[in-house]
Amino acid sequence: MRKILVVIDMQNDFIDMALGTKEALGIVDAVKGKISGYRAEDIVATMDTHEDNYMETQEGRYLPVPHCIRGSEGWKIRPDIAELLKGARVFEKPTFGSMELADYLLGVSRGEEIELELIGLCTDICVVSNALLLKAAMPEVKITVDSSCTAGVTPKKHEAALETMRSCQIQVI
Repeated sequence: MRKILVVIDMQNDFIDMALGTKEALGIVDAVKGKISGYRAEDIVATMDTHEDNYMETQEGRYLPVPHCIRGSEGWKIRPDIAELLKGARVFEKPTFGSMELADYLLGVSRGEEIELELIGLCTDICVVSNALLLKAAMPEVKITVDSSCTAGVTPKKHEAALETMRSCQIQVI
């Protein structure tokens, strides 16, 4: 059984820049510890990626805070985490969930038995979106979310997202 770690959006804008929170800062060491427990070939990561026209998009109209604009400092993965992700496959995504990530992991699951573990930011937006996409694509693959390595926009939304994932048979530890 191959265990694959999915690291969601550990980017500067979500940690300590445009949309950063103390909760996001608070999981950095746990995330680094988790990543260190995996081989690079067993890690995939995502990067929220927007273009200069972000404010003209539907997301920009609902969340009018420019963030993760391609090439900006906020778009980059936090440097100490980026160092640990060397050799990992990284998917840029223009929205909350990544169909490309789901397609890639579905392909991997067709060739070998896998389990997935998700960590990262933000629990109530991109983590839950990707967890549900992956569960829909691979209903028999065990998917786990490590709650100590995730943070939401608020603690209340973090807990609500974890409960939603539990309801959808995603294991929360």
